[in-house]
Amino acid sequence: MSKQKNLERRKSLRAHAEAMVRDLSATDKTILTEILTHELLVHKVELEMQNEELRRAQLVIEEARDRYIDLYEFAPVAYITLNAGGTINAINMTGALQLGMDRAKLINQRFSTFVSDTDKDRWYRLFISLMKPGTQQDYPQKTRLTMLRQDHSTFDAFLCCIVKETSDSPPLLRIALMDMSPNEQ
Repeated sequence: MSKQKNLERRKSLRAHAEAMVRDLSATDKTILTEILTHELLVHKVELEMQNEELRRAQLVIEEARDRYIDLYEFAPVAYITLNAGGTINAINMTGALQLGMDRAKLINQRFSTFVSDTDKDRWYRLFISLMKPGTQQDYPQKTRLTMLRQDHSTFDAFLCCIVKETSDSPPLLRIALMDMSPNEQ
């Protein structure tokens, strides 16, 4: 059907519907108004109930987020997230303490800065193999490295690394880093 015919048909239907409404008696119009008012009130109550459910769900989500933040921040293990360039996107408080720097200063620092010279090559090979497109694995890669703190002291670390990809962001490397130094166990 052409657009012109479709438009004419809709105008005709509209005119016919308006004529039917004009022919309604005052009683019919009152009943119709009461029915519509009732339907609007029912819809309003349904929306208020849905809104209350959403508020409860939002509270549950906020409580779960708070539990997650507590677990993440106060874990006895360092959690570090690196971007594809090898810089730190996120780090928990334990990680900042292990590396001996303020967390805000660690963000956007190259992780390799904190790997000892003796282990840099091994770290680079692991990082490149993990971040290579199409090689995402479902299980973590594990390694031991000697890490450097800001004060240039070292510690033995055990790292579990896994790449996480989402549809809306480039791949990220998630690291759980444990200080394996004898005084830390």
